[in-house]
Amino acid sequence: QVQLVESGGGLVQPGGSLRLSCAASGTILSNKIMRWYRQGPGKKRDLVAIISSDGDITNYVDSVKGRFTISRDNAKDTVYLQMNSLKPEDTAVYYCNAYVPYTGYNAWGQGTQVTVSS
Repeated sequence: QVQLVESGGGLVQPGGSLRLSCAASGTILSNKIMRWYRQGPGKKRDLVAIISSDGDITNYVDSVKGRFTISRDNAKDTVYLQMNSLKPEDTAVYYCNAYVPYTGYNAWGQGTQVTVSS
């Protein structure tokens, strides 16, 4: 059974940093595009960052560019989201997602809460 498990969320003050991890079991991540999404209170789930299967290509939503970095370690089947200079508007549940284009494969983690508040 495929499982994606996020960790690393928590409460942090504005300007602080957190590093989220997404670890896979029951599957390998090396052939999958990985994405981080977030869903703030009363909002829809939005894409935050994406990384290609080999890690060479990354892209970010404008609101996090220069502050967040997505990376992956395929040997550990783990994807990361380094979040710096956090703002209150970054408060959300963060989800990792694994997908393979044109196959219908699309797996989600359970989410981890990030709260940015003083």
